[in-house]
Amino acid sequence: MSLDPYLFFDGDCRAALAFYAAVFQTEPSGVMAYAQAPGFDPADPSADRVLYASLPIGGVTAMLSDVPVGQPYVSGNHVALSFGTPDPAEAERVFAALADGGHVHMPLAPTFFNPLYGMLTDRFGVMWMVSQTPPG
Repeated sequence: MSLDPYLFFDGDCRAALAFYAAVFQTEPSGVMAYAQAPGFDPADPSADRVLYASLPIGGVTAMLSDVPVGQPYVSGNHVALSFGTPDPAEAERVFAALADGGHVHMPLAPTFFNPLYGMLTDRFGVMWMVSQTPPG
C-alpha cells in the first residue's frame, strides 16, 4: 500500500521536475510525454507536455504531470508537501533552494513543536513545509 503526492503543472512540469531533482539530490524516472501515449495525436498542442513522471524523495514517490492544453489549471493552497529531516543543515539547504524564486510565508526558525520549521510557496506554486525533525 502507498500514498504518494501527485502534482500537476501548466506546461512547466519538466522545469519543476529538474528543480525538485536538484533540490532533493535525486533522479526522476518514467518521464513520458503525451505524444508517447498510444493513439495520441502528435499534432495535439499537448504533445510535448509531460503525461507522467516520478521522483523519489525520502522514501516517497512524488508523481508529476502537466494538465493538457485547454484543461483548467488552478494553483491553490489546498495541498502542501512536508519535508522533514533530522539534519538542520539539510533543512536549511532544502528550504533555501525551494524558496529561491518563491514566497516565504514563515521563515525557517525554531518553534515549540520542531527545532526548525518554515513554510513557503515555491516558484511553481507548490506549498511546502520544511522542518528539522527530532532524531529517532
